[in-house]
Amino acid sequence: MASVSATCIGFGTSFELSVRARSQRIGKSWSLVSWGRSSGFRTSGLQICAAKPETLEKVNGIVRKQLALSPETELTPQTKFTELGADSLDTVEIVMGLEEEFDISVEEENSENITTIQEAADLIDKLVDKKA
Repeated sequence: MASVSATCIGFGTSFELSVRARSQRIGKSWSLVSWGRSSGFRTSGLQICAAKPETLEKVNGIVRKQLALSPETELTPQTKFTELGADSLDTVEIVMGLEEEFDISVEEENSENITTIQEAADLIDKLVDKKA
């Protein structure tokens, strides 16, 4: 069985490269990458991230609980909260559940950018790593 070991690869305009290693295979599916800005670089650029499998699993559980989803409801890293019927209040409650579970604080500007399970898991891993 193949696996990917890089979770974060960033390219700045000065051709800097940063790689953090973690296992990324989740069952039969792969985590998708997200595009964004890296605050670790002197200039903005491209950042590709995929959260730890255990983070994705915890996020799935919190989303299921907050939205009262049945176990049969399929959740993937790409699942958007709005596709599950979540409104803005539901999203706030999901973020609050994530903050409590992971003992982190999500800034309002970051919480507004969380629309999928993958985005939530990526942000959580980033904040947990920053906290450590």
